[in-house]
Amino acid sequence: MYHPTKLDINGGGGQVLDLETAVKDGILGGDTYGPVCAGVADKLDLKKMIQELESIDVPSVFICPISLDPMLEPVTLCTGQTYERSNILKWFSLGHYTCPTTMQELWDDSVTPNKTLQQLIYAWFSRKYASMKKKSEDVQGRTVEILETLKKVKGQARVQALKELRQLVAVHSTAKKAVVVNNGVSLISLLLGPFTTHAVGSEVIGILVNLDLDVESKKNLMPPAKISLMVDMLNEGTIETKVNCTRLIEVLMEANDHGSEKMSSLSLLVGLLRLVKDKRHQNGVLAGLGLLKTICSYDSVRNSLVSIGAVPLLVEILPSLSNECLEFALYVLEVLSTVPEGGLALKDCPNTIPNLVKLLMRVSENCTQFALSILWTVCKLAPDECALLAVDAGLAAKLLLVIQSSCSPVLKQRSAELLKLCSLNYSATKFLSKCKLTKTIQ
Repeated sequence: MYHPTKLDINGGGGQVLDLETAVKDGILGGDTYGPVCAGVADKLDLKKMIQELESIDVPSVFICPISLDPMLEPVTLCTGQTYERSNILKWFSLGHYTCPTTMQELWDDSVTPNKTLQQLIYAWFSRKYASMKKKSEDVQGRTVEILETLKKVKGQARVQALKELRQLVAVHSTAKKAVVVNNGVSLISLLLGPFTTHAVGSEVIGILVNLDLDVESKKNLMPPAKISLMVDMLNEGTIETKVNCTRLIEVLMEANDHGSEKMSSLSLLVGLLRLVKDKRHQNGVLAGLGLLKTICSYDSVRNSLVSIGAVPLLVEILPSLSNECLEFALYVLEVLSTVPEGGLALKDCPNTIPNLVKLLMRVSENCTQFALSILWTVCKLAPDECALLAVDAGLAAKLLLVIQSSCSPVLKQRSAELLKLCSLNYSATKFLSKCKLTKTIQ
């Protein structure tokens, strides 16, 4: 069969596509061009294929210059430029009589269907779609094979099988589905227990944390022996294992309020604080703070957190946290301030007031709310000492900013109350001068 070496894909005067280059670059397969030109009516829907292949890189010649999306119905203008039909017609309907790419005035406003380019687009997406489907089927089949293997092997062979399965479920949705459909969650969960090695446990948890667990599956992971293993690995595993254990424990706690408080052992709390303290791994900091936020909902845990030094640790790391982490950390500190021991720990920490004052009106309204609540608790405990420190740190000016802002009435009221508390240690003239001075400095 004769294959031309060049193909005018824009219907005359436009871009010319070299077929040899197209094959080399993956736009066409070596045996694709002939059959594709037979038509597309009885084949797969192009729109569906484009949607399912959304994340892949598409050749630029297939992209509409207006929408920057792949073209379904390419049409060519008299200038030789090609666009998606619906996009160029919308351009015309807005009163434009120019070519959007070249801005040339059009001497002919007709649009010509570019069947050749449409067939090329269809051929390329068809091949990619078929490849994706085959890969999906291969992944599903391999996942089932691994599940069968896990029923038979032990030792290092088990670790290797679990490692491969973890890698599959982390990347492929078909692998996740295959695990669930083939009762893999139950099978994998059985591998967790008092005698499970950390090598096996870390791979199992790495798999489970990537799955959507149903109620029964979560219940099967709640026995003390399984939770104890997760806590041990949170304290002793790699950073990836620590993060996975943290996320899985949080999922289990959120799913089962009854009895979840018993999961909050001192060992778990210590492990989370170590994770949060490690600034090298921001994903660990975020995961740790997220679980601490969940744990703080239990009254009995708050005193334990204070007793192991959570307050000064969290206060010290505030300046280095991302905005998302800041909101979690301030939430935890605000909750801990509600117990007497927590309030005293905040008062005794030298950086509580300066760090919190800096955060007012800096990040979000939630952060400002948490910071104000904590500062109120601290200043109420020792107004003579703390209010003076707060004003010197610039609190008065920040409170005036809150009052003058568009924040909620509750925040403004709390700011006014705190401002009044701080002013008790000054004459009216001196306090006003403090407000002006700190506002000027900031």
